[in-house]
Amino acid sequence: MALKCGVVLGGAVSQLGWGDLGSKPSGVAWNRVRESERVRKWVCCSGFSELSAHRAIRSVGDESPSKPESELQQVVDQTESNVSNRVQKDLGSFPRPLSVADFSASPNNASKVRISYKGVPGSYSEDAALKAYPHCETVPCNEFEDAFKAVELWLADKAVLPIENSLGGSIHRNYDLLLRHRLHIVGEVQLAVNLCLLALPGVRADQLKRVLSHPQALAQSDIILSKLDVSRENVDDAAGAAQFVASHGLRDAGVVASARAAEIYGLNVLAERIQDDCDNITRFLVLARDPIIPRTNKPFKTSIVFTLEEGPGVLFKALAVFALRDINLTKIESRPQRKQPLRVVDDSNNGSAKYFDYLFYIDFEASMAEPCAQNALVHLQEFATFLRVLGCYPMDTVL
Repeated sequence: MALKCGVVLGGAVSQLGWGDLGSKPSGVAWNRVRESERVRKWVCCSGFSELSAHRAIRSVGDESPSKPESELQQVVDQTESNVSNRVQKDLGSFPRPLSVADFSASPNNASKVRISYKGVPGSYSEDAALKAYPHCETVPCNEFEDAFKAVELWLADKAVLPIENSLGGSIHRNYDLLLRHRLHIVGEVQLAVNLCLLALPGVRADQLKRVLSHPQALAQSDIILSKLDVSRENVDDAAGAAQFVASHGLRDAGVVASARAAEIYGLNVLAERIQDDCDNITRFLVLARDPIIPRTNKPFKTSIVFTLEEGPGVLFKALAVFALRDINLTKIESRPQRKQPLRVVDDSNNGSAKYFDYLFYIDFEASMAEPCAQNALVHLQEFATFLRVLGCYPMDTVL
């Protein structure tokens, strides 16, 4: 093998000042099982259909209701109260997302692949996990870093995290976490995002006063939300907003989230594909403790990160090692080093100057089993002060 010690496969990056996180061990692995069938049964039995029927009857009364109609009003109010209580009781049965203080227990179902992700059931990250592994057991986590830790501590087999969106751009936090943690990229998932407007059963779009969702989802649905003339409230997770509206019975609030979130939390889909741009794609990375064996029997992609010495044309030379071998670059991202952000460079005019010291993340279309990719990285080491292969994995070409 041509690659030697200069290429780090998933190890710690001591020369960059990256250490272990030092978080205290954490604890309970929640057995996240797909709740679709059970929740569907709950929706049918919980009284939503009864509530819709009673509301239809209520709207046909005259201005001076008779005594039977007053009794009917009491029935309707009691039904709404019962539905709200049942919603809150049922949502309590969902697994609480893992946090950094929850890691201690071991998985209790080894027959299924366990996939960690940030968010609650019904999130787009969970959709991506189910697309990659249709029969997996998903493990919700509070934060992106918790999803990494769940894999590192053997609470999950893999993690699925978003890395870029065609409208919103790169998720920089996850680029930083890729370098900080010792997981390997073993796959990618491209998910066509379908933004839906959701609300409680019986609520019409013109009755909404506010809409809750993730800031990017709200920004990507600007046209329809402007027409509705509603206030917008930012939350950390779109599916979490659906859970909140359902559990609190908020009849003046809508949600921008997935159709699956509507199914899970008993909400109605008022409109689908409400995003301003129909071509809304999010790319997710699949991470694991161990790398996979690179092959040449299908299209592969390789992701790397490196740093360069300061000097004229150094980045051009680094990128040329791929062009000289006809290797296509699909992504380049630069991030200042968090631990050593500034570099002092001698300058003949002013004595010295300080520049940002950058990390460069690159994706290229080649397998590490191909000599051209191996030779390109050997050549890159002539200019790079640090080089690490983040993963070599099959390309996802199906939406």
